[in-house]
Amino acid sequence: MEIGMEVGGLANFEQHGFARTRVWTIDQNPQPLQESNSYRAFVDLILRPSEGDFKFWPHSFEFRLRVALTPGGDIILVSRIRNTNKDGKPFTFTFAFHTYFSVSDICEVRVEGLETIDYFDNLKGKERCTEQADALTFESEVDKTYISTPNKIAIIDHEKKRTYVMWKEGIPDAVVWNPWDKKAKAIADFGDDEYKHMLCVQPAVIEDPLPLKPGEEWTGRLHISAVPSSYCSGQLDPKRVLYG
Repeated sequence: MEIGMEVGGLANFEQHGFARTRVWTIDQNPQPLQESNSYRAFVDLILRPSEGDFKFWPHSFEFRLRVALTPGGDIILVSRIRNTNKDGKPFTFTFAFHTYFSVSDICEVRVEGLETIDYFDNLKGKERCTEQADALTFESEVDKTYISTPNKIAIIDHEKKRTYVMWKEGIPDAVVWNPWDKKAKAIADFGDDEYKHMLCVQPAVIEDPLPLKPGEEWTGRLHISAVPSSYCSGQLDPKRVLYG
């Protein structure tokens, strides 16, 4: 699994925001969080705007990211963004975790939890649609932004008999992306056949950008676990994974 992050204002920043391309610092005196006693290990990272950033987005902020591992090997990401403007100005922002999952074969993967959810199809000029399938399966390029999604989403890999389960809080939307063969060949840092073994399901805040007044802080949490399963043999009940 590969994890990245994007944060951006409503305009003027590069595609996918700016947080993923900036230099972060390690917080040597991390603040305690409610769930800290469940961690096996963690690190806190801090991002603050540079002078160059103010030229494009004239706001002051503090972004704290905690990356934690549980004793069972789960990954927990806690993002906190605070408006530190001294001039009293609010700002709005969008956000996404770039969670890329390794899969055995993209054609043998199902995504559960997004059925009946509205989405924007980014391959069709952001046409708004409603997901009609019982589960997402993949036979061609996909680039969809699902809005107001459930807090739990499951990625079922039949061949590896493994299911990724994502729990999210404070992050309402989700992007599902795979470039497929033609677009994969056009991406400089993407192998021609790598699309067959990856799937991006990224929790995001896109449809309604988040507003923050000076002194206010937003928190978003993502918990990812990988559990053994065999959906084909009936050992995994997707509804139990999602709602149990």
